[in-house]
Amino acid sequence: MNEPATWRATAAAASTGSPLPDVPPPPSASPPGNPVKVDEATGGSRRRTGVDPVKALMHRHRELCERAVDALEIAAGLEAHGVTDRTAARFRHRDVFSLAEEMYARVPRDSDSDIEPETRHAVSDTPRGRRPVWAALALLPGTLGALTLAGLDFTGGRVRLAVGAGGVLAVSAALRAALRRGPLRATTPTVPATRAWTCWLLAYALLGDGLLSAAVAGGPDEAWAPATAPLLALAFAVAPGAWCAQLFGAVARRRLASSRGLEEFAASVRPLLLAVFALFLCALWTLIGVAAAVLGQDAAYAGAGMLGALLLLARLLTAHGRTHAPAVVLGAATAAEVLAVCTVFAGRLPGCGFLAVPVETAVDAWGPGAVPGLACGAGALTLLVHAARTLTRASAHAPTDTTP
Repeated sequence: MNEPATWRATAAAASTGSPLPDVPPPPSASPPGNPVKVDEATGGSRRRTGVDPVKALMHRHRELCERAVDALEIAAGLEAHGVTDRTAARFRHRDVFSLAEEMYARVPRDSDSDIEPETRHAVSDTPRGRRPVWAALALLPGTLGALTLAGLDFTGGRVRLAVGAGGVLAVSAALRAALRRGPLRATTPTVPATRAWTCWLLAYALLGDGLLSAAVAGGPDEAWAPATAPLLALAFAVAPGAWCAQLFGAVARRRLASSRGLEEFAASVRPLLLAVFALFLCALWTLIGVAAAVLGQDAAYAGAGMLGALLLLARLLTAHGRTHAPAVVLGAATAAEVLAVCTVFAGRLPGCGFLAVPVETAVDAWGPGAVPGLACGAGALTLLVHAARTLTRASAHAPTDTTP
């Protein structure tokens, strides 16, 4: 049977969030002088009229409705497709969840919908990848990084160069393997520039502070020692980062199963996100202090700490399908670090000394770690605000097999 054109227009408008077409009221079904009961008029209006916007929306999201185990799962899918409370009001519902409840009650579901909601959500609670596998892979970058630094201490000449190059390749491969499994695995293709910005930020953590200190002092006149402690701490921080991401995802999915509305779910997940982020920062700062003490270097709590926070939030957003904001913020942090170093060298030109004043003042007051601390800290704060808005939505944690 061909569906009316009004149905198609209504469903398309609801999916995109655009204004819905005006729907004429149903004609009166009772003759003059014979009023119809209110419940009969409201209950039978959809049967006597040729336009049913909710049914058209159900047809548009038929697979979502048939596979959903509760109304909140439908609400999450509608939210992911841009349906808002304002759109739901045009269907005579107070919010998206109320609209989803009607859709869930009206649609016929497959036989597998007889499974209890708790059972289905328990299945979706399973981490992507077997726990022993991804948990072990998360430890590999730090372990290989420590072995590489130990090998550099006991070798020299060309052998030392080969050990360093091999160690970099091994750590990179281990990091790639750790990010391809478990809770930090990307569900959508990442922006190509994201890797370039990440590599630059890590390179600055290794060499940037030494270069900036030498530039402020009038150099560099000779080679400076790389800061390996921050990179070692960041390599070991992959493990607590993955565990925190798994904790956030598992608890959020359980709360999705028990919540009775989108606002209730968002209000319960927002403190969880902040708590998990604070837990990771505590673990990261502990690793930075231990690595600095073992290697006999200064502890870069500001620079390496904010860089680790920025990278965790960027990966957490990427793992939930939000790839644009991390790429933009990582690029902005990279540009800020490049600009800081360039202004110091540009200040040596005649009449351009004022260009270096802000960076030199910050370095004199707080040390060279102030530049990456401010750049990455501002980026981490931006992504944290963005994550508090996007990762607290039900659509960010809905099972992927229920999305039409």
